[in-house]
Amino acid sequence: MQVQVNTDRQIQGGESLARWVEQETLTRLARFREYLTRVEVFLSDENAGKAGASDKRCRMEARPAGRPPVTVTATADKVADAFIATTDKLVRALETDIGRGKNHKGSDTIRTADGE
Repeated sequence: MQVQVNTDRQIQGGESLARWVEQETLTRLARFREYLTRVEVFLSDENAGKAGASDKRCRMEARPAGRPPVTVTATADKVADAFIATTDKLVRALETDIGRGKNHKGSDTIRTADGE
């Protein structure tokens, strides 16, 4: 699974932020690794540097192999909070999307690490 991080000019953090986002994405989506080819993370400041409530936005687009992309978005006061909220939404969306494509009667499940 490849993780690509994109930021606008207003987001501070540079390479260290990108590494953190990449590692957190890989960790939080580890159980979907065999289903996903790529995850793109878009971090932006909606107010272009001006102060405001919930002005940091994170959008994540996951690309499951052979299926349409799954996209989720969240906003928060801090980039990290927006990222974590978006990751949580993406996990739920992938559970639903990938879960629909499997035969639940006797098939393995992605909901637990050991398939129980």
